Amino acid sequence: MEDENKSIYDFDLELIYKYYSNFERQGIGSPEMTIKALSFIDNLTHKSKIVDIGCGTGGQTMTLAKNTEGNITGVDLSPNFINIFNKNTEKFNLKDRVNGIVGSMDDLPFKNEEFDLIWSEGAIYNIGFEQGLKEWLKYLKKDGYIAITDASWFTKKRPQEIENFWTEAGYPGIATISDNVNSMEKSGYKPVAVFTLPENCWVENFYALQTPVQEKFLKLYKGNKTVEEFIALERHEAQMYEKYKEYYGYVFYIGKKI
Repeated sequence: MEDENKSIYDFDLELIYKYYSNFERQGIGSPEMTIKALSFIDNLTHKSKIVDIGCGTGGQTMTLAKNTEGNITGVDLSPNFINIFNKNTEKFNLKDRVNGIVGSMDDLPFKNEEFDLIWSEGAIYNIGFEQGLKEWLKYLKKDGYIAITDASWFTKKRPQEIENFWTEAGYPGIATISDNVNSMEKSGYKPVAVFTLPENCWVENFYALQTPVQEKFLKLYKGNKTVEEFIALERHEAQMYEKYKEYYGYVFYIGKKI
């Protein structure tokens, strides 16, 4: 397949945003896993300040808001995502303490030690796991928490096909769980909890939801080669997961600033 060596980064951002704005979540996860991660964080009160970096349209942010009392800021590069995010805060009557802003995760408009909790599901790969941990540390108060998910290898060795897929067309920075825990320690955090997201977060909550949207896009942009290549890449990714899911997955990493 000619698309196999293409990366999602080869496509126009507006196409990616338009496609992913159709989903409540823009990545792997579930409300249950968000709540599970929250259960390891014990310093939150109604005065707490939380930031969700790479929040997308806010699927996980709304779950956070319903299960915490503090003020939450969502940050994303896409104005379209943030527009949907802020409509969702109104829909769920959360506008008084949840707000979305447009911004870049490598140039955040916050003060040092502003937050009690930094959250980021399925987004830190845009900046790199270790780089994100290091750059975001300054925004956390002492004893503040960070909770992030990232694609991770489960094994030190894996078949060449999936190795090539992730390094060439997926996420070249993907590392093993132990390497990521080491990065967390090196970056100034005490690891608190690490757990793998279950298969249903990929299949039912992510790939299955894409099928009707893919069909809609192919009809809407009939004959558009770029859109056809983009959909082919998304489908190929789902096939790779089905074939090699024992070798990789998404993992929640929760740490505490020392």
